[in-house]
Amino acid sequence: MRIDHVSYAAGPEGLQATAERLGELLDVTPCDGGVHPRFGTRNIILPLAERRYLEVVEVLDHPSSDKMPFGQAVRARSARGGGWMAWVVAVDDLAPVEQRLGRAAVEGNRHTPQGVDLRWHQIGVKNVIDNGNQPFFVRWDCPPEDHPSQLGTSTVRLKGLTIGGDVDQVRDWLGISDAPAGAFESQIEFGFVEDDEHPCLFHVTFTTDRGDVEI
Repeated sequence: MRIDHVSYAAGPEGLQATAERLGELLDVTPCDGGVHPRFGTRNIILPLAERRYLEVVEVLDHPSSDKMPFGQAVRARSARGGGWMAWVVAVDDLAPVEQRLGRAAVEGNRHTPQGVDLRWHQIGVKNVIDNGNQPFFVRWDCPPEDHPSQLGTSTVRLKGLTIGGDVDQVRDWLGISDAPAGAFESQIEFGFVEDDEHPCLFHVTFTTDRGDVEI
């Protein structure tokens, strides 16, 4: 289990302008990621170090965006002005997560401009709409070289997340409520804001060649 990527919903300026703004802040060149045909969305990737990435995503005018939880989540966050939508945890086996959540993972795919039909399974996206402090889970069904982080070379590192809500609820959602403190969090620095009314992802901190950048 490891943090795979963070998702940022495009604001009123649109997908390209949002991605360029974030790219300038981090000194990372955005790469066109392509369309999620099942979800009615499309994204732009900002590759990071350590096989992680920042995804900027926008909803398309397509029926699937109203039906699928990921499209609903993107639309809802963009309607509020855009911003951080979710953090995403990658696992090798989704079966324990499916058992814990009581539902099956769904298949996702994205046709990339590089000619790759990128495929994965994900679960927990419904929760993101109202609880952005809790991640959704993904299992990649593609070769390591096709992982979105490989679209470019970057020295920018994901350093920390600041989330609202209850710490124990987040650990329970991750399935690590009985694990020693720091067993998962040691990968990334976590800050918690005790704000039950806003259980969301507030800030993400990156380490760049110019120092830390908080967005």
